[in-house]
Amino acid sequence: MPIPLKPGDQLRKRYAIIRIIGQGGAGCIYLAEDLRLKGRKCAIKEVEYDRTLDKELINQARDQFFKEATILAKLDHPNLPKVSDFFSNKNRDYLVMDYVSGEDLRTLIAKAKQQKKHLKIKDVLQWAGQLADALIYLHGQDPPILHRDIKPGNLKINPEGVIKLVDFGLVKLLNPGESTITIIQGQGTAYYTPLEQYGGDSSHTDVRSDIYAFGATLYHLLTNTSPIDARERFLNPTSLIPPRKLNPAISPQLEKSILWAINLHPDNRPLNVKIFKEQLLGKETEFKEKGIFIQQLWEYLTLETERYLLWIVIGLSIFSLMVALLH
Repeated sequence: MPIPLKPGDQLRKRYAIIRIIGQGGAGCIYLAEDLRLKGRKCAIKEVEYDRTLDKELINQARDQFFKEATILAKLDHPNLPKVSDFFSNKNRDYLVMDYVSGEDLRTLIAKAKQQKKHLKIKDVLQWAGQLADALIYLHGQDPPILHRDIKPGNLKINPEGVIKLVDFGLVKLLNPGESTITIIQGQGTAYYTPLEQYGGDSSHTDVRSDIYAFGATLYHLLTNTSPIDARERFLNPTSLIPPRKLNPAISPQLEKSILWAINLHPDNRPLNVKIFKEQLLGKETEFKEKGIFIQQLWEYLTLETERYLLWIVIGLSIFSLMVALLH
């Protein structure tokens, strides 16, 4: 475990460490102040390489880090924190990005569970729509970018209600025929990780791996219960409790969408996030359109002139019907 930086330490004479906001086996994530842009807070992800590894492997891993950091710095999407800088300091590499204030969705799940209630389905679906847009953007890059660690703890909601997908620690670039160095990247978080993402070789992962984690995250958000580890589900296929048994408010369509996303075999999941989003939110969109129509109709009927005209039409229709019956 690397020795973390202390509050007050500086990196590149520009970033002053405030405190640790996340920690893992390869390093910490720090909240820092940008001394060049007074008042700007940023999150700095630290990567320290295992010194027992072969020097060539470490060099490959560092090359991969800078390659990925260069790609991330070019991204611009409202649901992704902006990467603004990356650099090395001795045997550690650093990635600087926007600091996202607000709570993560893991915290919201814990609060809901403590209050013995579930998060509102409409809120979860609204967040899901934003996450889907972020993933469609990432997967649409050239080469496509996988996040590989989607989970409630990596989804933060800012004070304006915007979801941000944070922590690019396990990012992978999809280059045909090229395996990604996984010495530093790890495997993701067990509850949300598909079977194909386990092991050192990540060449078998693709956009459907992110879809699995997306579905597992929705399962947790809607049920207050972590999904069963994919390895355990493989050994015991009946171990996964259907979402509606844990939260009866979930519609059959929504449950079907989630179970589709977290299918153990990639070929049995949605082909891409756009298809999954349409399946997930299609009924909701249709409902909203109907709701808008009803609202517009009601607003029309509440106008005085239109209301009188409507009653005249109804009266004439009843009169015509009575005349027809008498004949």
